Amino acid sequence: MTPGDGRAVVERMLDEAGIRINGDRPCDPTVHHDRFYDRVLSEGSLALGESYMDGWWDCDALDRFFDRLFRAHLDEKARSPRNFWAAFLAGLRIPQSSRKAFEIGRRHYDTGNRLFQAMLDKWMNYSCGYWKEANSLDEAQEAKLDLICRKMSITPGMRVLDIGCGWGGFAKYAAQRYGAEVTGITVSRQQVEFAREFCRGLPVEIEYLDYRDLKGSFDRVVSIGMFEHVGVRTYRTFMRVVQHCLKPTGLFLLHTIGGNRSVDSIDQWMGKYIFPNSMLPSVKQIATATEDLFTIQDWHSFGEDYDRTLMAWHENFCRGWDRLRQLYDERFFRMWRYYLLSCAGAFRAGRNQLWQIVFAHFDVPCSCPRIR
Repeated sequence: MTPGDGRAVVERMLDEAGIRINGDRPCDPTVHHDRFYDRVLSEGSLALGESYMDGWWDCDALDRFFDRLFRAHLDEKARSPRNFWAAFLAGLRIPQSSRKAFEIGRRHYDTGNRLFQAMLDKWMNYSCGYWKEANSLDEAQEAKLDLICRKMSITPGMRVLDIGCGWGGFAKYAAQRYGAEVTGITVSRQQVEFAREFCRGLPVEIEYLDYRDLKGSFDRVVSIGMFEHVGVRTYRTFMRVVQHCLKPTGLFLLHTIGGNRSVDSIDQWMGKYIFPNSMLPSVKQIATATEDLFTIQDWHSFGEDYDRTLMAWHENFCRGWDRLRQLYDERFFRMWRYYLLSCAGAFRAGRNQLWQIVFAHFDVPCSCPRIR
């Protein structure tokens, strides 16, 4: 390919999505480096993200850029040989081990509590809010917490297990508002430190623990935004652990991002910089993992709410950057914006989904409220 050919190819591809290089709309990227085109064509999504981090291109509205890109399926059409082999090899890796489970804690959730405090709501929820009647991020996240408690019919004194408890938002809410006794586990040391202080004085225990080491019996089990880190080869293991921990008449609520297709790896850039050893489950994969273990009582989809949640996080992050820049460099700033806005575009385009699924033990008669 001669110089200039790469630009022509990229321009033709972006034209399919209604995107113009150096155009005058917010969704149009401005390219600063001539090598951008060949780099993206040879390395796909990894190069697209890394070249943005390197300052090779800019875009006033990355969320709109990615919305158009995903609607036109350009990420699939532009899949490079290197990305193909990276995804193939990822599928051959050993199942998620306990050691790998703690890597996501170190590399992502331990990025810094000050970062997440600046970005998240007052309950420190790092998962999709519920915007049905909400006008702010705080309202949307509190509505999500209340929705979960009502779906699980939590009553005072119930023992509730929170797998992937984050900074303790759900645990604190369920204990304060519904009188539950909550045990939360996480693979992030910084989350443990924060959550224990956040929930001080409440019947809440926070443990630094992989889910495979869980013991005990609980009336309710909830997992909010953690299943994305489990890995397809251990989905069944995860479900068996939940089944073992859940009392015969108990309910299990899974809150997870989902994908429209079954995959065994994540986008290469996202896996390298944001969520290592992670992937999005499909309907088929969840159903297969729970077969003969649980029955599905309710399946609630509201992925459009994640677009709004991510845009609120992005606004908070940018507003708080002056206080954060002493902890992170400008490349991190670009990386984090790219992460939040590309995900917002993916949800807006319907590429990603958000599901709340309520399960009961297999062949155990159960009555579950249908709450929206």
